[in-house]
Parts: sequence; structure tokens; C-alpha cells
Amino acid sequence: MSDERHIARIRVEALAPSHAAAAVQWAQRLGLPLEGEAEFALQLGAEGLQLAELGPQAPGPVRVDFVEGAVAHRRLFGGGSGQMIAKAVGVQSGVRPVVLDATAGLGRDAFVLASLGCQMTLIERQPIIAALLEDGLERALQDAEVAPIARQMRLLCGNAIELMSHWQGEPPQVIYLDPMFPHRDKSALVKKEMRLFRPLVGDDMDAPALLEAALALASHRVVVKRPRKAPIIEGGKPSYALEGKSSRYDIYPKKALKP
Repeated sequence: MSDERHIARIRVEALAPSHAAAAVQWAQRLGLPLEGEAEFALQLGAEGLQLAELGPQAPGPVRVDFVEGAVAHRRLFGGGSGQMIAKAVGVQSGVRPVVLDATAGLGRDAFVLASLGCQMTLIERQPIIAALLEDGLERALQDAEVAPIARQMRLLCGNAIELMSHWQGEPPQVIYLDPMFPHRDKSALVKKEMRLFRPLVGDDMDAPALLEAALALASHRVVVKRPRKAPIIEGGKPSYALEGKSSRYDIYPKKALKP
């Protein structure tokens, strides 16, 4: 029998005895061990759930924090409805679309749109990332200032293509896609997150099927975020795009958004 069978890629750790019971619950939910060799650790501590790479050259941990840090700064000083993502999904005077973010990740874009008044549904298929997002939303609900925004966000864990193909109820007006791709963003934050998440997630090789399912479900438009110079996703062609310094938003309109 190979020793490799005993090496866990990810283990769950409590950073203090007071978090041990909750760590056991997360381990059971996610089917992860609480001990043994691992490359990554899902850690539970006073600041919530976080994912950390283990080893001497590892960067710091990543957690979802909607209350403080970069997301809070963007909420307070990010430009409001003038932001490119807001324009891309159709936020305008009297219009706050119902949006499905089918590739939620750490939820930053969804939080920006929720902070502008959009009702958001988030789908994340990677269970570890979904756990970080769930934990971040729960902590946001405990903050008086941020709770009203967090209540605008509903999280689903699962395969977005399957969930969109078997959607129940009113379809979202706008579907937002940000497929995982080889990031060229040089910021330390993005590089750290990619180092942690790419081994878990990989690139979205099913992006064309994701776009096809989104176009079939959305009632008004589909928006795809891409690196500025990247080719469009194979499939239908966007009618137009909004370009920024490093990213662009490909817009696939179906019907006009009106007040």
C-alpha cells in the first residue's frame, strides 16, 4: 500500500481550542481530515475561516472579509454606480437588475453589485471556496453596517451549468461570468489567491458551455469579464464591450433593462 494514500492535500485546523468543535463540523461537511500531512489547511480562528498554504515559502492565508480591508474600501470609495462593472450589468437611474453571479469566487464583484442595490444570487462550485464565502457572508450579517448588503446575497454551491440548466422560478435578468483564466494581474493579492486556488480549481475549460447556459437562462443580458486582450469565449459573439486597463466586460444583450 502506498504512503500517498495517507497524505491529505487539505486538512482542517482549529487555531485555538475554542474553535475545535466548529473545525470538526467543517471537516465532516467537506469530507476533509483533521490531521495528517497536507499542502493546504482550512483554518478556523477568531477571524473566521481561512485557507492557508503550508510550507516555508507560503504566502499568508486568504479569507472572505466583506467588513474590512479591500472590499470595504471599494464599497466606500470605489466609485459607486460609475464603476465599470455596474455599467456592464446595466445599473442606471431607476434600474437595479436581479443578477446571478455564476462564478462567484470570493464574492467581491457580487458584493459590489449588492452594495449598489442589486439582488444577487451567487454560485460557487468549488466546495472550499464556497465554504470561505459562506463564512464571510455569515460574519457580514453580524455587522450592522454591512448586514443589509449581505442580505442581498444568496449563495448556492454546485455546478453552475447544471444549476442554470435546471433553474427553478423567475430567471435572473442578468448573468455575470468571470471564468478562471491565466491571470495577468500583477497585484500581490491576486497572485496570492491564484497560488492558493489554481491547484484546487484550475482553469474553466467549460467556459463555452457556461456561456451557452447563461445565454439560455438570462432574461435581459449576459456579461463576461475577461482579461483586456484575451479572445472572446467561444460561442455567441458579444454585441459590445467595456474596456478597462486590465480587464474588459463583453456584453451579450437580449432585452433592454428599463426602470
